[in-house]
Amino acid sequence: METFINDHIEAYIFQQAKGGNRDSGDVYFLHSEEDYFICAIADGLGSGVLARQSAEVMPRILQEHHGETIEELLSRINEHMVQKRGAAVAIVKVDYAKQTIQHSCVGNVRLYIRQHDGRMLYPLPVMGYLSGRPQKMKTQEYTYQQGDIFFMHSDGVELRSPKALLSRSDDPLALSEMVRETVKPGDDATFITGTLLL
Repeated sequence: METFINDHIEAYIFQQAKGGNRDSGDVYFLHSEEDYFICAIADGLGSGVLARQSAEVMPRILQEHHGETIEELLSRINEHMVQKRGAAVAIVKVDYAKQTIQHSCVGNVRLYIRQHDGRMLYPLPVMGYLSGRPQKMKTQEYTYQQGDIFFMHSDGVELRSPKALLSRSDDPLALSEMVRETVKPGDDATFITGTLLL
């Protein structure tokens, strides 16, 4: 379990490769600047080395261009998927000053946000995956308050009731431990749990 903590975000990251594989086809990225935080998960199609080659496009692009909009970042990633298997990619960007969360996803990486009043937000992704072909992008924006919790995961994490799980925990570390107990060894699995501090 990896930890990422600063004045604004407390997050925990879990990753597991499919049984028998050395390399996971999932890749994640977290980065914070003075005024924003960005995190993402890419799930390369299939598993093993070829899946990872597709997924690794995402952190290279975000490391160099994280100041751009989410749609610009997804377009850049998509351009680099030509002659690769392709990947599902979800990006979350938090603006500390505006207290907003922006999210966009192409493919089956899921995001849940549990607000401080108990309401659950479940942004719907765009179906498909990034493959180099023209792809529709859709960015959604929400306001947040201190204590809101977010949970993002690849399709290797299967939860019967994410809402019930998030409602049982106000702590991202406890949430990550509960989710980790449900992860099976039969697939690449990656998730990020986090809370917004300020």
